[in-house]
Order: sequence, then C-alpha cells, then structure tokens
Amino acid sequence: MVILMHFSGAGMKGTGDVSHELAAMGRRHPARRPADAAGDGRADLVRRRVRLERLSNNNEVAGFKFATIGVLHAVLLAFAVVVVWEKFSDAEDEVAQEAGAVATIYRLLIGVEGPPAAALREDLSAYVHAAIAEDWSAMAHGRSSPVATHALDHLYGDVLAFHPTDQRGAALFAETLHQLDTLTEARRARLAKASGVVPGVVWLVLFGGAVVTIGFTFFFGSENLHAQALMTGALALLICSGLLVIAVIDHPFTGTVKVQPEALGAVLEDFAGGGAEKH
Repeated sequence: MVILMHFSGAGMKGTGDVSHELAAMGRRHPARRPADAAGDGRADLVRRRVRLERLSNNNEVAGFKFATIGVLHAVLLAFAVVVVWEKFSDAEDEVAQEAGAVATIYRLLIGVEGPPAAALREDLSAYVHAAIAEDWSAMAHGRSSPVATHALDHLYGDVLAFHPTDQRGAALFAETLHQLDTLTEARRARLAKASGVVPGVVWLVLFGGAVVTIGFTFFFGSENLHAQALMTGALALLICSGLLVIAVIDHPFTGTVKVQPEALGAVLEDFAGGGAEKH
C-alpha cells in the first residue's frame, strides 16, 4: 500500500521507472539475515529499557571496566587451557612410560631361565590385556579397573616369589623390580588424571566470567546496532571455543579427543612377535 501511494503521488511512471524506484528502496532497506536479526534482537532488549543517549554517555567509563573484566577472564581462560593441555600431554607421556616399562620387563625376563620366566611373561601379558580392555573403559568414567589391579598384584606376587641363585639373577631381579615400580607409578598417574584436573569452582568462575563478559557488551551505546551484534557474536564465539577446548581435553581418557592405549598395544604386538620367533 505504501509503495502504491508513493507512486500515485509522484504521478504515473513507466515500467522502467517503477523498477528503478523499487531497486532504490531495496538498497535503502536491505533484507537482514535471520542470524543478524537474532543478534540485533538480543542487543535490542537493553535498548528497549535504556535509551541510546544514556548508554552512549557511559561508553568511556564502561570501556575501562569492560577491558578489566575481559582481561581477567581471558587470563583465567588461557591459564585453564594451558593447564589441561599440559595434563593431557603428561597423560600421553605416562602411557608411553608404562609401555616402556612393560617392554623392558619382558626383555629382562629373557635372561631368566626355567618355569618362573614363562609364568612371569604370562602375567605381564595378562596385565597389558587387562589394562587395554578394562582400564581404558573404566577411566572413561573416572575409575580404575579391579581386573587390571588384580593382574598387577598377581604379577608382583610372582616377581617377589622369584629367588635368584647367582649374582646375575640378583641383578636381573633388582632391575625387574625397578621397572615394575615404574610401571605402577605410571599407571597410578594416568588413573589420577582420568577424573579431570579442573576443579568445580574454576568451572563456576569460567562460565560466570563468560556470562558477565558477553553480557557487558550489550550495555555499550552504538548507533549501528547490527555492527554491535556482530562484534558481540564474535566475542561469544571466541570465549565458547576456549571453554570447549577445556571441556574436551579436561578428561584425557574420555570423549572423542582422548589418549589411546596405542603404546601398550604395540608392546603386545612385540610380545606376539617374540613368541613367534621363540617357537
């Protein structure tokens, strides 16, 4: 109706003039994407209650406060990302250390003769199988596997029951105990990291700071509401990306991005290859 009145007031025009006028009106009032309209709508909630003039008068003071809040939250967010990433890398190193200790024990047992050596190699293989099949699924829920613990206890019992009869056997026995202690410490370290490293109070501060930081941007007075909504969306995307990284790798043995028992699996392949060569 408005378009018809506009053209009727200006007089009858040709088809070309009408098309030109419609194009000009389209440029003056461009169509907005749904996402942009939603972002503008969130910022408009504040504008409905506080006039633009009042918000603009506080821009300078609000800018200093926003910078302080943003820096504090950014430092805490970055610190949390660094901590969880270091713990994730430590978990990978501990699995590799555990696998190295298992491989060393297996090779030390080559120097042991008689039935004790075969029993110890069988116990060692049973522990690795239990660690891969049971420990990893249990650590996904922040627990340890009783099956793997029992296998490790059985291995300890057989090692301690071995009594060397010469100096060479005593040296092998001492080094085997040392590597078994290394294996146990590495397993205990990875079990400790399975439940996560970020305390609940830190999560509260991270999410609370994200809400305050993002919400603070709606109290700036900008004549271009669309541009303000885009900048707020970009800030929210960056903050949520950091929180996502922390949430994903906080539990190194849970989710899609997790530490896999590949090192222990490679040791089992070495066991099978060594067994094939001996036969």
